[in-house]
Amino acid sequence: MRFPNQRLAQLFSLLQNEPLPQDELARRLTVSTRTVRADITALNELLLHHGAQFVLSRGTGYQLSITDAGRYAALQTAHPRQLRIPRTGPERIHYLLVRFLTAAYSLKLEDLAEEWFVSRATLQGDMAEVREWFNRYNLSIETRPRHGMKLFGSEMSIRACLTDLLSRLIQEDSEHPLVNKEALNAGVPQQLEQGLQACFNHYRIRLTDEGEQFIRLYCAVAVRRISEGFPLSDFTADDVGDNVREAARDIAGLLQTLTSKTLSESEEHWLRVHIAARQVQDLAPSTISADDAGALVNYILRYINTHFNYNLLTDAQLHADLLTHIKTMITRVRYQISLPNPLLSNIKQHYPLAWDMTLAAVSSWGKYTPYAINENEVGFLVLHIGVGLERHYNIGYQRQPQVLLVCDTGNSTVRMIQAMLLRKYPQLEVTRIISLRDYEQLASVEEDFVISTARISDKNKPVVVMSPFPTDYQLEQIGKLVLVDRTRPWMLEKYFDAGHFCIIDEPMDQQALFRRLCGALEQEGFVDSEFLASVVEREAIVSTMLGDSIALPHSLGLLANKTAVYTVLAPEGIPWGDETAHVIFLLAISKSEYEEAMAIYDLFVTFLRERAMPRLKACRSFDEFKTVAVECVSRF
Repeated sequence: MRFPNQRLAQLFSLLQNEPLPQDELARRLTVSTRTVRADITALNELLLHHGAQFVLSRGTGYQLSITDAGRYAALQTAHPRQLRIPRTGPERIHYLLVRFLTAAYSLKLEDLAEEWFVSRATLQGDMAEVREWFNRYNLSIETRPRHGMKLFGSEMSIRACLTDLLSRLIQEDSEHPLVNKEALNAGVPQQLEQGLQACFNHYRIRLTDEGEQFIRLYCAVAVRRISEGFPLSDFTADDVGDNVREAARDIAGLLQTLTSKTLSESEEHWLRVHIAARQVQDLAPSTISADDAGALVNYILRYINTHFNYNLLTDAQLHADLLTHIKTMITRVRYQISLPNPLLSNIKQHYPLAWDMTLAAVSSWGKYTPYAINENEVGFLVLHIGVGLERHYNIGYQRQPQVLLVCDTGNSTVRMIQAMLLRKYPQLEVTRIISLRDYEQLASVEEDFVISTARISDKNKPVVVMSPFPTDYQLEQIGKLVLVDRTRPWMLEKYFDAGHFCIIDEPMDQQALFRRLCGALEQEGFVDSEFLASVVEREAIVSTMLGDSIALPHSLGLLANKTAVYTVLAPEGIPWGDETAHVIFLLAISKSEYEEAMAIYDLFVTFLRERAMPRLKACRSFDEFKTVAVECVSRF
C-alpha cells in the first residue's frame, strides 16, 4: 500500500500506537479537525482491503479496529516506505541542514529546488532559518558565484550541530528518514549499539537512555566524517575518571575498525568529554568537590531563600540530587557541549515560578564564573527545584471553598453536620455558623455558597438545603459547589483591577513600556525605585515571552511592597526580542504573598492553554477583558 501523501502516512503511524481524539490529531498534524476527518475517510478507503478500519469511539477518539488479522499482518510486514522528499517548511529546513552538514562540495539551490519539486524562492525563504540555526554553532554559509553555497566552521562545531539535529529528529520519529537514510552511513548505528553497550557495562558507566542514544549518534556522525576525510585536531581532555578514559579508548578502537582509518588522539579525548558529560553519577556528596558543584548548589539554594522566601537549604535529598546533576553539567558547560532538553518548552510553560527562581539564581552566579549555562541546562535544574518546592511548600496554591452554615437546631446537631461535611469534603472551610434570623438580616454573603438546614431566600450566593442526615442527592449538590475551581477566579478578582489596566494603540518599544508601568507602580507605592532596573535585567537574561504573544515581565526576586498585576493590551503589538507581544502582564509580587505566586503564574498558563490571546487582545475595556478572562478560567 502506498500513501498518496506524507500526512496520511504520519496519521496512520500516530494511530498505530494509541487512540487519539480528533482535536489532538489536528494539533499534532497542524491541520483543522475537518481535515483530520477527511484524512481518516481517505485512510479507511485505503485500508478497506487490508482488514482494518479506523473507528471513532466516544470519549476515546479514533482507534484501529482490525477485522481480518491475516490481511492486516501482511500489510504490517510490507510497511510503506517513508517519502524522501520534504513536504513542509520545517521538513525542508531539516533536509537543508543535513545537506549542508554532510556535503563535501558546494550546493546550489536550483538543484535542490528541482529535486524537491519546489521553487528556488521557497528555498531562499527557508535559508534564513537555516543560517540562524548554524549561527548558534559558529558556523557560516558562504556563497560563491557559479559555484553555489558551502558551509564553513570548525569540525567540532559541524559534528555538534549534526548530532544535536539528529538527536532531536529521532525523538520525534525513531524511523526518521534523515537519520536512517541521509545523514549516517548505512548500518553504522546498529553496529555501534551492541559495542557501546558492552563497553559501558564493562567499565560500569551508567547513562540515561537519551545519553546513550546521543553518544551512539555522535559516534555514527564521527564515523561518516572521519571516513570522508574530516578528522578532529588539537584537542585534549585529561580531567576525567579512569573508567571514562578506558571506555573512550575502546570506543575509539571500534570507530577505527568501522572507518578503516587511524584515529588521532583528539578523537579519543573528545569521546572522553562526551561520556563524562552524560554519565549518571553515583557519588556521595562528600566525594564531590565543593569548589565547583557544591558551590553552585549552595549558591542556588541560598539565592532562592534570600530573594524568593522559599527555604530549601535543609532538603538533603534535593542537595544530593543537584550535586550529582551539576557535577556532569559543569563538564558540559566547560566544553560547550549542548545537551538537548525536549521538555524545555513544557517546563517554561507549566513550571514558570520554579523556572524564574532557578534562572535568576543561575544568572546571578554567572556573573562570577566564566561558564555560560544555557536554557537547556537551566530546564534540567528547574525539575529538581520544582520537586523540592512541592515537597516543602503548597506550591500549587489553591483557595479552598468557603461556606456559610445556616442552622437553627441544637448545638450538637450543628457539630454533627459540620463534622460530616469536613469528613466528606476536607477542603471545605466553614467560616461562620449563624441562625436563620441572623441570615435574613444579612445584606450579602461573603462566602462562596450557603448550606442551610431549612429553606431560605437566595441572596448573592448559591444555597443548598441539607437535612441533618443528608441524602446522596444533597451531598452531590454540595459536591458540585465544593469541587469548582475558585482559585483562578479569586486571583482575577484580587489582583486585577481597572486602575492597573491599559490599552496601547500607539507604537512603543519594550523599554518605554517598562518605564511607564514601573513608574506608575512606584508612584502608588507598590514598588521601589530599584524595581525597574531589576525588570530590565531579568528581560536581558532570557525573554519573558510565555508563548502565543503573551509576555510576563517581572523582577529578579520578590521585590514588590504589595502584589499587583499590570495588564497591557497592545493590538498593534510591542517588539519583544525576536517576537511581538500583544498581551503583557507586568508582575510585581511581594514576599508576604509568595505562597500565592504559583497560582498567579498558573492563571497565565491557563490563558495560554485556552489560546485566549486573540480574544484578550480584541478587548476595548477592563470589563471586557475580565469577562473573557473569567470565561477562560471557568472552563479550565
